[in-house]
This record gives sequence, C-alpha cells and structure tokens, in this order.
Amino acid sequence: MRQNPSFTLVDVAEIRRVVELNPWATIMSAGDDGLVASHYAVLLDETRDDLTIVGHVGRPDDLIHGMGERELLVVIQGPHGYISPGWYGDVQAVPTWNYTAVHLAGVPEILSDEENLVVLDQFVARFESRMPEPKLMWERPNDPAYVERLASGTVGFRLSPSRVVAKRKLSQNKSPDTIETVIAALTADGPYANPALAAEMRRAQDARRGGQKQ
Repeated sequence: MRQNPSFTLVDVAEIRRVVELNPWATIMSAGDDGLVASHYAVLLDETRDDLTIVGHVGRPDDLIHGMGERELLVVIQGPHGYISPGWYGDVQAVPTWNYTAVHLAGVPEILSDEENLVVLDQFVARFESRMPEPKLMWERPNDPAYVERLASGTVGFRLSPSRVVAKRKLSQNKSPDTIETVIAALTADGPYANPALAAEMRRAQDARRGGQKQ
C-alpha cells in the first residue's frame, strides 16, 4: 500500500468495522517453496475488543502456511475503485484508485478441536442468519457426527496481530469540493459507479469535518 501518512487509519473501532464488513481475506505466508496465498473468511474474535481475528483453513493449507509456527499476513480489502481525472474538473490530473485495506500480521494460535467447532458455528450463524430460513450448523438434517467429520478437515486459528497497517485512501488530499464531486460521480450512472466506495468517502469526509482522528 502507498505509505502516505495522510491515508493512515489508526482508530481501532474503524479498523474493526472494515474487518467486520469485509470478511473475505487473503492469507499469505513464506512457505518452504516460496510465497503462498490462500483465501478464506475471517471474523473478529467476539470475546475481544481489539483486532484479534479467528478463522479456519482447510487441510493441508495449515501445513503449507506453517500454521502456528510462521508469521501470516492477512489482507482485508474494503470498497475500492477507479477515480477518473475527469472528475476533478479542468485541471492537471491523472487517474488513481481509491481503497480501504487492512493488513494484520502475526503468528497464529492453533485452536483446539472444541474451539474450532465453536468458531465454525459462529461463521455459519453470522452469514446464514440473513437467510429467510437459516440453516444452522447443528440443526437437522445435520447430525453431530456429520458436523464433526467436516470440522476435522479444517484447522482453526486465532490471530492476535503483532503488526497492523491500515490505510484508507479516499481522496483526503483533495479539497472538500473535489471530494464532493467525486462522491457524486461514484453515485451517478456511469461505467465506474461505485456506491459502496462513495459511502466510504462520505464517512471519511464527515469524520474529517467533525475533526475525528481516524
């Protein structure tokens, strides 16, 4: 990510919000045969109020990543999108890309089988609860033997990051009027319409106006 202090996100509550709303993560490590990446969902550890996350990988990804022994980098990507220089008006400008991203690094703790089942249950409940008729992990026609057999093919982990880098590049280096113009362009019809990114820009702009450090 671009290392510009203007784009640094430091507020833990805001970083947690990015993780909460964007659970699909890229998990990277330096394996025996070079760099390796996997893609899994993660959740904030609901027993903590920091940036600890929980998740699971399918076997043999635990061995590929050296789970519990090597440092992982977990990358979480929020809304992002193309920003046209034409949205800045008749001034010198080049295209750019706005984004929000969080990097969490550390050596994960491997969960016990019992803890892994609890986390898997939390995953199912979190995402299935939005369905009209949720089908939860322990409900029929699933039985305990079936659930435990599937869970045995996964390895649960908890990552309390030792390093956190969070960025929110949302045109903060532009004037308030220019930011409003970009937000309007992202919410209008067009090839680069991006309401989710516009909403993040609006949130950052409102915080900036309110003098909040994020």
